[in-house]
Amino acid sequence: MTQAIELLRPSQIRAAFEARSLVYLPLGTIEWHCEHLPVGLDALTAYGICSKAAEKTGGLVWPTLYYGTGGDHGEYPWTVMMEGSEELEVLLRKTFSRLATLGVRRAVLFSGHFADGQLEMIDRLAAEASGHLGISVVATAVNRFDVVGFPPDHAGKFETTLLAGLHPDTIDLSALPDIESGDDRRDRHDPASPLWGVIGADPRNANLSEGSRLVEEIAVRLAAMATDA
Repeated sequence: MTQAIELLRPSQIRAAFEARSLVYLPLGTIEWHCEHLPVGLDALTAYGICSKAAEKTGGLVWPTLYYGTGGDHGEYPWTVMMEGSEELEVLLRKTFSRLATLGVRRAVLFSGHFADGQLEMIDRLAAEASGHLGISVVATAVNRFDVVGFPPDHAGKFETTLLAGLHPDTIDLSALPDIESGDDRRDRHDPASPLWGVIGADPRNANLSEGSRLVEEIAVRLAAMATDA
């Protein structure tokens, strides 16, 4: 049976929560990730890793929230970034409140977008909900797992490889100039840069075959966090 709650009937939801009273809530954005990656990367990776973790722990996965806040890419093309966290907090507080009322005991707030403002928001909401609503909420993000060889970045080697472990068909490294011919000395916030908007290791050096391993390592550790009451 799928873990996607929106595809389930009430009897299936009840059965899933009787086995494991746990919900994963993935957060992402629509955000520029240079020419080689889709704009939904943060949300796609968050949902994919939550689904992998739920396969290990039981529980269900909530639909991804495709809005985020914080970071330096708010004015890039095909990006919609909230100026602050207020609107997102309203949605998430309501979700936690309803889940608690419905008897869900544990929730994992997992963000694929890891700008400082986003991380501050999820940590604050988790502490607030756990202290007042009677539901245990843990918050984390895809950048917090310290996988050897993969320091977190934006649209670089880390995020490109991570997406390759879930949706390899969405990546087109040929959309970037050859590494020998592309002058990477410009500021990467300069639209003339061949790696416009990439913050971190050059994705042209990524070994996409490592994507499945990277996803699995993060999913295993997220699953352990989810069940560590």
